[in-house]
Amino acid sequence: MKSPPSLALRIVGFLIVAQLTAFVLGWAATTIFGFLGWGDFVASIDSLAVTRVADLVVRSLVRNEEGVIRIEPIPELRAEMLRAPAMRYAAFDPEKGRALAGSTPELVAVLERVVDMSTTHAHFVLPGDPKGEELGFMGLQRTPYGRVHIATYRSRFRWEDIFYSLRGDLYWFGAYIAAAMLVSAATAWIAVRQGLSPLSAVADRAVRIDMDSLHQRLPLSGVPAEIMTLVDSMNGALARLDAGAARMRRYTANAAHELRTPLAIMRARLEDTEEPSFKSDLMRDASQLQAIVEQLLVAARMNERQSRVDEAIDLVAAVRRIVADYMPLVVECGSEIAFEGGPEPVVALGNRRAIECVVANLIDNALRAELMGGAVVVRVLVDAVVEVVDHGDGVAPSDREMIFEPFWRKSEAKPGTGLGLAVAKELMEKMCGRIATVETPGGGATFRLSFRRG
Repeated sequence: MKSPPSLALRIVGFLIVAQLTAFVLGWAATTIFGFLGWGDFVASIDSLAVTRVADLVVRSLVRNEEGVIRIEPIPELRAEMLRAPAMRYAAFDPEKGRALAGSTPELVAVLERVVDMSTTHAHFVLPGDPKGEELGFMGLQRTPYGRVHIATYRSRFRWEDIFYSLRGDLYWFGAYIAAAMLVSAATAWIAVRQGLSPLSAVADRAVRIDMDSLHQRLPLSGVPAEIMTLVDSMNGALARLDAGAARMRRYTANAAHELRTPLAIMRARLEDTEEPSFKSDLMRDASQLQAIVEQLLVAARMNERQSRVDEAIDLVAAVRRIVADYMPLVVECGSEIAFEGGPEPVVALGNRRAIECVVANLIDNALRAELMGGAVVVRVLVDAVVEVVDHGDGVAPSDREMIFEPFWRKSEAKPGTGLGLAVAKELMEKMCGRIATVETPGGGATFRLSFRRG
């Protein structure tokens, strides 16, 4: 497995890049300031050619059989002289203070006295030329024959001189820059490692957290301000996971407990098959259990993102089919059910199985609440709304939010698990829909499902 990237190395790398960038920008700024005259002298853009021309002079140095060094211009230097006729160059032996053969006499006459002063570099202007402008430069250069003073005068700029000038400055200040970068990189490495040490405590605590210890939180003491937001977010995620796990544990335990009741009722009915309503009661109990189990399975799949929630569903066709499936049970129970829907499709976005489960659960509840001889009405409206209407006792305004809480029942005397509406609300929220209940005109409850339009 590939090891993850190091944050400390990343920061140190960015620091080195920043330092190099700062050097280049600083060099460019000081050069521009020199061109603008913001300094002790006014530089010209031609002064950038000094490094390149000096390199041509160094490459033109030769030593004869007697060991005497002289300047024999290479073709590139001769071509440069043709391009810049006013250009002059010279080379001096720093130990003897004498000019090398091949040097321009005008420079030799002026600079021999300067070389005797053992200067490392100098800017100069020949007599008769404008003062205050940088026209000539002499510096000590390394050559195949030792260190030699190379002087150039009135060189002319070429675009590659920018590179040569930058390289020359790097050569002179290279040791300083390298040392500064190494020291700052080492300092940054130590500082970053020490600064991130509080995260080790956070990591150690995080490793020990599992499903049985979600109540624990990551420590905040000593955590840097830049990381505090991340640790706070992780603690918030742990809090949500803890609440979700606790809710699921309660949900599972209560579901197992509550489902025992209808199963026990079914078993009791099976032991007394002489009851006149035996078959209809058994079918109703089985229908209730099937609806609850189906809803739980659909909710589990949607929570695991195994089912889509953006299918285009024709509500008219889907709801009509559910109503048709309930007809045998309705007839057996001595009730009626009516479906109201237009001839045109009403398309909504959701999950087909989830919609079927929710509508079936509401129809089952409505049939239980409907008065003997009454009729449950199921209608599909054009704005992607499904209504299930009964004419029973209704739902008190104070209970219209509580009925969607898991295992809530107004009276323990009434049959049911209290799971159906809670799961129905969860499925509707997964599909970005809403479920609500209002009073039926004349008495009863109307459950309204609002879907996204397709």
